[in-house]
Amino acid sequence: MAEQQTDMTGQEEVQGQQGAENVVYIGKKPSMNYVLAVVTQFNNGAKAVTIKARGNAIRTAVDVAEIALSRFINYAKKGSITTGSEEITNEDGTKSKVSTIQIPLSR
Repeated sequence: MAEQQTDMTGQEEVQGQQGAENVVYIGKKPSMNYVLAVVTQFNNGAKAVTIKARGNAIRTAVDVAEIALSRFINYAKKGSITTGSEEITNEDGTKSKVSTIQIPLSR
């Protein structure tokens, strides 16, 4: 079984089994960069790709999923979208909650 670790940004990294989880983490780059990452995962034979984002990047994640499905990977389907929140510690030591989203895409 793959071992998961959380790095300093709160993103999960899967160690162990290669290809066990195909995840695209959304950040501050332009949305087409992430669309390319999703399309590349499918072109490399992935059966499913999960788009994950939190905070202000959620709107970009939704755009990435819609652009990828409508323009590039018409054969893929959107799965059940999961939303939630995480509690993070800010640089000044205070805690705050940030919204999260996971959008699974599959063949």
